[in-house]
Amino acid sequence: MDVDEFNAKATEAIPANVRMFSGCQDCQTSADVFNVSSFDMPSDAGPGGAGGACTNALLSSAYANSDISLVDLLKSMRDILGEKKYSQVPQLSSSRKLDLTSTWTPLLKDGSGVNRALLIGINYVGSNAELKGCHNDVVAMKTYLISQGFREEDMKIYMDDGIHENPTYDNIVAAFEWLVKNAGEGDNLFFHYSGHGGNEPDDNGDEKDGRDETLIPVDYQQRGQIRDDLIYQQLVVALPAGVQLTACMDCCHSGTVFDLPYIFVASQDSFQEDADTPVPEMTTNPSFSFQRVLKVAKKAYEMYQKGAGVQDIALTLKDEVTEEDKAALSKAAKGCLGKCAIA
Repeated sequence: MDVDEFNAKATEAIPANVRMFSGCQDCQTSADVFNVSSFDMPSDAGPGGAGGACTNALLSSAYANSDISLVDLLKSMRDILGEKKYSQVPQLSSSRKLDLTSTWTPLLKDGSGVNRALLIGINYVGSNAELKGCHNDVVAMKTYLISQGFREEDMKIYMDDGIHENPTYDNIVAAFEWLVKNAGEGDNLFFHYSGHGGNEPDDNGDEKDGRDETLIPVDYQQRGQIRDDLIYQQLVVALPAGVQLTACMDCCHSGTVFDLPYIFVASQDSFQEDADTPVPEMTTNPSFSFQRVLKVAKKAYEMYQKGAGVQDIALTLKDEVTEEDKAALSKAAKGCLGKCAIA
């Protein structure tokens, strides 16, 4: 289809303005940094210590320049990661073709509705897949969002720290429902995830690379992974027009975990070198599938019409985990497939 037809179909399929920053491409892992002091953040920006490379590169860039454009934010993130010898490449994907020269802000400029944020950090405490920096990432992101106009009472925080609500499969799915519930025009939503990410064989034939990207809840050994199909149904197509959802995904294999129609990959050769070089633009995402939109939306709608709740819909869309999948997930956890600790 031509560009205009693609734009029209994308707007019809995903009414809301959804933006997702990811710390790496689908094929890459994302670093859990031993100490983020070298990211040059304000002294009161967070607890310091361990943290995710994506979260801290984004926050460091945003703190350094409050009027930074989207393209300069991504370039700054890429430069920071490159200077620290991380090979991961940040990306921005969206439901609309964004003007990359527009100013970065986690808020709608003219938003008259609510500002609501869901922050999830999972360290997998005591497991063989334990991480160190995900709780710190949540604290740092919370601090930044409050500085930008969000209120603590409009946030839900999930961490496996024995204090906050535990980020189990069921709790995360319920939190998705809370984030989007009754969302309407002018509302501004934010989702931050720091933890393990993975992928596993596509179970319904809607992934061109044959793999579903996933988030890994704290109880993954019992409940399995949260597939991108479920994320798409719960957080993307569930939102009406006039709502903005911004996501920051600090986990491995997260490049297209929201499966949005437009993308910009912040590789080194994507940025202008001189004034004569055109400003980079978002392009259509070659892995985006309108077939997926119709499949997921139709199935969820049919279940909703029959009275199913969000948990029932989530469980139905969730794959039946095979022994092969369980073995692959166990191997991934043991090899720390999610974030890879870097001293």
